[in-house]
Amino acid sequence: MTAGPEQDRRPPAGGAQAGAAPAGPAAAGAPPGSGTAPADAQDAQTATDRLVAPLRAAWARTPLLARLVGITTVLLATGLGIAGAVTTTLLSDYLVKQVDTKLDANNRVYGNSIAQIYHQYGTLSVLDDETGWGAIDYALRAEIFGEAGDVTPTEDTREDFGTPRLPSVDASRLTGGTTFFTVGSDLRGSSWRVALSPITASTGDEGKTVVGYVMLAQPLGEVQDIVRRAALLLWSSALSILVIGVVVGGWAVRRSLRGLREIETTAARIAAGDLSERVPPAPETTEVGRLGAALNTMLSQIEAAFDDRTRSEERMRRFVADASHELRTPLAAIRGYGELYRMGALTEKEQVDDTMRRIEQSATRMGGLVEDLLALARLDANRPGRTDTVDLAVLTTDAAHDLRALDPTREVRVGSLAGASAGPSVVVGDEPRLRQVLANLIGNVARHTPAGSPAELSVGRLGDRVVVEVRDHGPGIAPEHAHRVFERFYRVDASRTREGNGTGGGAGLGMAIVAAIVEAHHGEVAITATPGGGATVRVALPAGGSGSSRTSQDHPGD
Repeated sequence: MTAGPEQDRRPPAGGAQAGAAPAGPAAAGAPPGSGTAPADAQDAQTATDRLVAPLRAAWARTPLLARLVGITTVLLATGLGIAGAVTTTLLSDYLVKQVDTKLDANNRVYGNSIAQIYHQYGTLSVLDDETGWGAIDYALRAEIFGEAGDVTPTEDTREDFGTPRLPSVDASRLTGGTTFFTVGSDLRGSSWRVALSPITASTGDEGKTVVGYVMLAQPLGEVQDIVRRAALLLWSSALSILVIGVVVGGWAVRRSLRGLREIETTAARIAAGDLSERVPPAPETTEVGRLGAALNTMLSQIEAAFDDRTRSEERMRRFVADASHELRTPLAAIRGYGELYRMGALTEKEQVDDTMRRIEQSATRMGGLVEDLLALARLDANRPGRTDTVDLAVLTTDAAHDLRALDPTREVRVGSLAGASAGPSVVVGDEPRLRQVLANLIGNVARHTPAGSPAELSVGRLGDRVVVEVRDHGPGIAPEHAHRVFERFYRVDASRTREGNGTGGGAGLGMAIVAAIVEAHHGEVAITATPGGGATVRVALPAGGSGSSRTSQDHPGD
């Protein structure tokens, strides 16, 4: 016989701890240090990988919308489940504690009554008959001095909740205080709450001793019904909240990802060839907004790079076509004169001399064109040039002398630039290239202005720049052509006519070389109209050594 639930929970002496068989490899006869454990661990890891790998692959294929909604749903369901479980548990504990309080109070009353009945009758077998307790809704079992008695609940109570399975108790093993526990009944699903209290008697000097017990049981049907209703209400509410959360969360996530769909649509249109497309702007405080801004910046750079590439390819095609055209004329002339000589058409010495002179002129022109093309190619390659200290005042004076030599009838004046500050007009750069700039400028003056028309060359320092101006008083350049004169092979004379026999004129590279050399020296060049008629070319270069980052080594090959 046991003393009740508390005694049932005590492990028996000499239990599993004492009689358990040893576990592990030693018990199975495996020698210490055998390799079975690592192999088993590897097999378990392999099985885990085989199970997890398909899940990872499926998760990787899942759209972001489904992932976010799924994660939100799982979190919401977990939270509602925990809240429902905690609520029903707390409610059940609260209601059971109320039942325990009522049982404890009734146990004291019935305990005193049982002691009186025992003294009166000397037995407890009359509890269910002569005391009138047979009409109670409780189940009662009592024992005192070895005499036991039971009281069964009413018939209606037994029909509704069954008869509880009250355990047998050894009164001698009871201690003070009331013990509460739950037992089943012969009706499935019905539980009873039991309160077990000892009955004590005074034994003189030894104090009080336990002489019996009273066990009172009350059905928990009403408590269980309340808990079931509460759980049904909570889980129904949780399910409704979960459905609403999934619908609203899906809508909110879909709306939040609308920017990503717009980015996807924009990317598709860009992939189709429309580089002008841009992602619709969004607040940059959001991830989508920052992503859109970064993509728009990248798209602008890509579009600019494509435009630059397109323009570069167009310039290259035009450059090759123009170079071929310029070279074709002198080559055709040389070939034609050679065919005349081979056919015997040149019979006079004067004819042969004139033909050789024209061949020499065409070869000279072709050589000059090749030299110009080579100079532009070197400038485009950003090959480092010489870094000399160059006085532009000296170069300007030399250029004026060259222009007088080209046209002795022309009045050429050299002076200081209007508004220039006092000081040397010194720059750091490649002196031969800078001389080529001035040579090309005065060559244009001599070629494109009437003979004898005046020209002025001015030089001076303006702030951190040394400025040289070459001014003529010829026909000038129309505004629609002024911004294009620095393009390669561009000539205002669109018909590409030549003077005389077609070997005169320019190839349209002189001003392009000027612009390339000035840009290589970190300067600027511009052309404006001269007051009263004509054109003024203005070249500005950094004064002294500021702004020049060229190497100090000389490169005679340039």
